[in-house]
Amino acid sequence: MSMTPEQATWFSDIFGRLVANVDQVLLGKSFVVRLSFTALLSEGHLLLEDFPGTGKTSLARAVAQTVQGTSSRVQFTPDLLPGDITGVSIYDQKKGEFEFHRGPVFANIVLADEINRASPKTQSALLEVMEESRVTVDGISHDVGAPFMVIATQNPVEQAGTYRLPEAQLDRFVMKTSIGYPDHAATVRILEGSATRVHEGSISPVVQAGVVVEMARLARTVHVESTINDYVARLVEATRTAQEVRLGVSVRGALSLVRCAKTYAASLGRHYVTPDDVKVLAEPVLAHRLVLDPEAEFDGVTASSVVSQLLIETPPPAERVAV
Repeated sequence: MSMTPEQATWFSDIFGRLVANVDQVLLGKSFVVRLSFTALLSEGHLLLEDFPGTGKTSLARAVAQTVQGTSSRVQFTPDLLPGDITGVSIYDQKKGEFEFHRGPVFANIVLADEINRASPKTQSALLEVMEESRVTVDGISHDVGAPFMVIATQNPVEQAGTYRLPEAQLDRFVMKTSIGYPDHAATVRILEGSATRVHEGSISPVVQAGVVVEMARLARTVHVESTINDYVARLVEATRTAQEVRLGVSVRGALSLVRCAKTYAASLGRHYVTPDDVKVLAEPVLAHRLVLDPEAEFDGVTASSVVSQLLIETPPPAERVAV
């Protein structure tokens, strides 16, 4: 059953309140906030890459506070072990059996801070839980519940003491974006509130976790024309044949783009997807999945520029009126 116009209006209203709530913390970055909630309601995970001090952790914390669910924070370091994330089984001498102690990944919103500072072995501990929303320890599976979202932050790879995320793990993130430095007006407002320490600031929750689950379910019912699916398929196929690209976007990436486009359309009060929804989300959803040719990287080509060029070269379908 497809989403109705009335349901789209309700969805858009709640979405707007979520964004407005986080806007109190992350001044002047409404689009990034919209992307964050689009990822959450698309049942995906978000990767934030930017220089230190741009508000990555503040954004993740604000999203967790806005959704009245559980949240946890893991500071990734070189000595962090996989069990420190997923949890471990400890022998209980009184009961005479092993008892599973849950790790910080058992929360609705999990902030993986500076994920690229941990070893690849520890990074891979997140793979199963990000894909299947469950953890397997000693052959026993444990569900982490719903909603579930990993918001990972990382510093640019060029910084000392970092490990590049493998392509398999990057593909698990439905989006990758950056916050960037605030403009002058936003900076002045931030400085005016300097009397409050960052960790002391808090915002009130807008919805309960159950509402987020319902919104995610509703977003899946947004109508997608066959011409939109064809457009996404042509765009993804173009990444695989682009001269500057060594490895293009996977089928998982194409599915992620369609899922996010559904959520984004609903956030604007529409019960159907348009080509413009795909265009807006193509760069944050697809760019981090590309592996560029080394010579192209040496010449200054970026994944974002490749996606932008392919959007120009790939003709979109003609927009149709609401179904």
